[in-house]
Amino acid sequence: MNRCHSHDKLLFTPGPLTTSSTVKQAMLQDLGSRDTGFIQCVQDIRDGLLKVAGTSQAQGYECVIIQGSGTFAVESVISSALPPEGKLLILINGAYGARIAQISSILGISYCLLESAENVLPDLEILRATLTENTDISHVAAVHCETTTGLLNPVAEIGRIVKEAGRTFIVDAMSSFGGIPIDMNEFPADFLISSANKCIEGVPGFAFVLARHEALQKARYARSLSLDLYAQWRGLEENGQFRFTPPTHALLAFLQALSELQDEGGMPARHQRYEANHFELIAGMTALGFSCYLPTHLRSPIITSFRYPDHTCFDFTAFYNRLNELGHVIYPGKVSSADCFRIGTIGRIFVADVLALIAAIKQAGCDCGFMGDDGIIIQEVN
Repeated sequence: MNRCHSHDKLLFTPGPLTTSSTVKQAMLQDLGSRDTGFIQCVQDIRDGLLKVAGTSQAQGYECVIIQGSGTFAVESVISSALPPEGKLLILINGAYGARIAQISSILGISYCLLESAENVLPDLEILRATLTENTDISHVAAVHCETTTGLLNPVAEIGRIVKEAGRTFIVDAMSSFGGIPIDMNEFPADFLISSANKCIEGVPGFAFVLARHEALQKARYARSLSLDLYAQWRGLEENGQFRFTPPTHALLAFLQALSELQDEGGMPARHQRYEANHFELIAGMTALGFSCYLPTHLRSPIITSFRYPDHTCFDFTAFYNRLNELGHVIYPGKVSSADCFRIGTIGRIFVADVLALIAAIKQAGCDCGFMGDDGIIIQEVN
């Protein structure tokens, strides 16, 4: 008996996320990794991703696909781009910036940190001063959308400071690429990293790196065989094939997802849909009595952190499980300094789905005992 089988649920998560039926159907085909059709699929994906970013190989950019989750691609860039004498400055205001530091530590790469609280943007003047005072820093890494909270970091401004200082800039755009407009020709990043199962609305199985050609040519310091970014690019360029077994079905699904992104109107149109989802979510949750962790000006349309209700009957596990039974999946919190849970507004979901989620939250809140019959959080009297 397959205990994992269940009817499709709506995933209000930052990925894996809800995908279209046609993306799922694209996987109902077996292709060999050396089939000409599959090799063309890989090339179309590489060209398509550069097109989404507003650029191309002819304009000096490359696309490298890496098997595994987004973290695999982050590690591939860090382990390949940093020379032995290099030093990485990491901007941290959440768990995913901290993960870059953990990767660097394990790889034995020299690094330093510019840390901010999880609800605070990096101080750009301190960044500028740090780069001026520390000439040994060769690379800078930052997260675009910090999925810990949903905070959107000012990576364009950060990148301009990094480039003015003559350093290499690495951007983790895992949860933003495809959903927030980015033009690589104007965006000051040498390496931009994202994943198949985020705003492009594919399925898990691989991540990708968009890189300036000159920066990629220098990324020959691999500390891993399988995560050698330059060798992966060379292999794809020479014969269109992966060096090791590719995630064939995930790639077929992704090609379909790319087509659907273009049919929707590209990144601007998808961003507009995600913004509409986010607006409806905030309005609905506020009406129920929930409060956001981040102030309005720091929020992205990708994922939102909500504080736990101040009610003795609120138990996140019970709340989560009841929502799951109602066909809606949300995300636990990751904020270190506050009790929160998170709700994503990306994936193949629309305003009508968000409204259905709000109705399910009302039901779950009543069933769990922290909401009244009116669907509003009960204010306990101390």
